[in-house]
Amino acid sequence: MGIEVVPYTPDRVEAVAAFNRRLAQGGSPWGWYEQSEDAWLPRRPGGKVWREHYLAVEDGSQVRAAYALKPQEWWLRGEPVVVTDWQGPVSEGVISRRYNTLALRMMRDMLNRRPLLYAWGHGEDEAELARLLRAMRWSFVPTPFCLKILRPQRFLRRNAYLRGSPQSRLALDVLAFTGLGGLGLKALDAARSIGRHRPRGVEIRVVERFGPWADDLWERCRGHYAVLGLRDRATLNALMPEGGWPAAIRLRVARAGADLGWVAVLDNRLEGDRRFGDLRVGTVMDALAAPEDAADVVAVASRFLAERGVDLLCSNQSHPRWIDAFASSGYLVLQGRRQLVLSPELRRRLEPLDEARRGLYLTNLDGHGPHGF
Repeated sequence: MGIEVVPYTPDRVEAVAAFNRRLAQGGSPWGWYEQSEDAWLPRRPGGKVWREHYLAVEDGSQVRAAYALKPQEWWLRGEPVVVTDWQGPVSEGVISRRYNTLALRMMRDMLNRRPLLYAWGHGEDEAELARLLRAMRWSFVPTPFCLKILRPQRFLRRNAYLRGSPQSRLALDVLAFTGLGGLGLKALDAARSIGRHRPRGVEIRVVERFGPWADDLWERCRGHYAVLGLRDRATLNALMPEGGWPAAIRLRVARAGADLGWVAVLDNRLEGDRRFGDLRVGTVMDALAAPEDAADVVAVASRFLAERGVDLLCSNQSHPRWIDAFASSGYLVLQGRRQLVLSPELRRRLEPLDEARRGLYLTNLDGHGPHGF
């Protein structure tokens, strides 16, 4: 019977669990979701964003690989177009040479279903996948990571990324103990504070859901961007469900009583994270405003998180005006830390790509969400 790629249905849950056990026994850290309906974005009538899962099944019973697609309506140069993020593929090829070409087959299956594919991520830990994508003529667009350290001593003591060896841990502990590291980071922040943006007359209010006012902002702001995902209230309430994942704090931003924009933030106490260790991380996860108002929105969101007591602030961004807004609030802009990868067909739709990049707006909520924050 061979291998066929099929939708993930409830009768396959136990086969996925067995697939995960085989991966774990083979030493792989990867696995797949052991529920057939997506827990974050199940498909709903009339919805314009959802996730669907597919399995590679051998001989009608054994799951050998899996992937997920997240179709979402985008605003692309003034027209609505469905563009799809993908997650995976996870394959038994990581533990068995018998299935080492299955990832390629799954990638081709994705493209057949949804040619306008993209993903935002794929760093050093996914080098093999990156090589596969380059061989398939996908395009890579580097984007930055924005970082602001608020509590230098805790950052030096508790971050994981810089403490990967005994030598680096010792050096950072010495810097933290003597105070030299904190002084250095404070001096860097002080240098960056010259010319820092300080909003005037801008107010924020925590809201539980996105209401009609979010639709008004979407209609007013979308024309300022060449390419961005749909952000009307229905889509936003699906992406950030009340009481669900991600645990967003929604802030409605106004100036002189008039809506300026909105921003969604996270305040997470991490434990054993591979990058941030045991730090309390504030993330500017998503936002919408006209580009000229981005600096005000970023500044008030950053102040809100700082007053809650987070150790550091971070965000992934793609739009030049928003990146500048983070820089104007004292963030370090670390270039090329995240890759946007575009299928050949999506690259064609975005041409000329340099022009599209100048108007492309992506945040942490685009793709498969703010994992790791």
